[in-house]
Amino acid sequence: MSRSVSSVSSSRSGSVFARLLAVLSVAVSIVLVDSISAEAEAANPKYAGIVVDAKTGNVLYSENADRLQYPASLTKMMTLYMTFEALEQGRIRLDTPVPFSAHAAAQAPTKLGVRAGGTITVEQGILGLVTLSANDAATALGEMLGGGSEDRFGQLMTAKAHALGMTRTTYRNANGLPNTAQMTTARDQARLGIALRQHFPQYYGYFSTRAFKFGTRTIRSHNRLVGSVRGVDGIKTGYTRAAGFNLVSSVQVDGKSIVGVVLGGASTPARDTQMRNLIATYLPKASSRGGSSALIAQAAPAPAPAIIETPAPVEPPKAPQQVAKTITPAQPPVSAAVADLSLPHKGPQPDARYQVAETEVAYTETAAPKTDNPLVTQAMPAPTKVKTKTFKPQAAAAAPAEDSDNAVDNVTTASTSPTTAKDGPAGWVVQVGVSPSRQMAMDLLDSAKNKGGKALASAKPFAVAYGAGNDQVYRARFGGFDDQRDAVNACKALKKAGVKCWAAAQ
Repeated sequence: MSRSVSSVSSSRSGSVFARLLAVLSVAVSIVLVDSISAEAEAANPKYAGIVVDAKTGNVLYSENADRLQYPASLTKMMTLYMTFEALEQGRIRLDTPVPFSAHAAAQAPTKLGVRAGGTITVEQGILGLVTLSANDAATALGEMLGGGSEDRFGQLMTAKAHALGMTRTTYRNANGLPNTAQMTTARDQARLGIALRQHFPQYYGYFSTRAFKFGTRTIRSHNRLVGSVRGVDGIKTGYTRAAGFNLVSSVQVDGKSIVGVVLGGASTPARDTQMRNLIATYLPKASSRGGSSALIAQAAPAPAPAIIETPAPVEPPKAPQQVAKTITPAQPPVSAAVADLSLPHKGPQPDARYQVAETEVAYTETAAPKTDNPLVTQAMPAPTKVKTKTFKPQAAAAAPAEDSDNAVDNVTTASTSPTTAKDGPAGWVVQVGVSPSRQMAMDLLDSAKNKGGKALASAKPFAVAYGAGNDQVYRARFGGFDDQRDAVNACKALKKAGVKCWAAAQ
């Protein structure tokens, strides 16, 4: 009997030992695969990476960090930076309607799938960018903030990038779809990731969204590290065939904070594995001192924006209502300080800013750059002083609000004196935008007239100067309309061609 028991016991012990060996074997295999994947990724000719201590600005790891590469959907980080800035300055709100032009609706997937003429809210756009990386929503936001022009928004993005010290970055569109002129570096993307955290802690929590409701759809995030790697709170993924698989990750845990960048990954798993290894290797080396969570709170508030006439928000043609709802926990506390990075506490203003369909002009004074931080390859600008001028609207004209095509501007003019002959023809006019120079305004009108067809055949293009000196801008308008109906019909034709406009009594 004793031998039998001993034999059974020995058999069970052997079975347990075999299982333990199997588990250890699997664990070792996973470690080896991760190690091999990381080495293979580092050997990838497209690969570039950097890890920055977000409290001190020190570079903990760098490989090809200054080589020009395609950003792909990391571009949307700057689109979101510009959106957050507009929110902070009160130029837009989270519930502001974002119109979809034919150009925005036609963008390649991934996308929300909103039809031309429809709208979403700014918050839905933000959620669409941080989760689905929606190209159509990015373009719609870019057009709204760029005065109806994504090209113009690309110029504003580039100006903002350079003002933040991203000296090797150039933007051409709002979503990151292929464009050979749109380039960046791993170092520049690290700077942008830290700037987003430092300048907009009140909005940064959006980057940790894991899913949200859009109509009947539940849209889940492409960022697989959020929720699976301790301390990762965002930021953005990206991919095009030319760019490879890109990722910027922010990590905050145990009083330490880093931002890592991987560009040109060979695949999603390889990219994610490389980022996991970078976090595991360099987070322990980050400083738990330096920086201050009060740094941003102590910063002076941004100057009040200059305001130029804007159309009243209009509802799109009736369509199924889509309501966004975040289904993740509220944003975690953000330690946003970067003491030695020398980033401006509030992002510097670009040369020109646009409202929903207009421009806010802000002229900056050049500041002497100064920094010795290793994250910065070239000089950084200090915070800039902005000269602005506020234009006060006069009484509003009645405007039908039920149909976006028939909407009439509720601000007849932003002039502070009665209309004169030099302001162009009297009567009803159609305004298509504002430009910093007369020639640019006329070019805008010429482009719009080509798209407007017969509705603008007899219209008279003219540019109206407003303001004085460095604050002067030019309103691009069409005149010569007999009545309100003709002006509205002309604007309707322009909208169908993707040109934003509104009718107003001159």
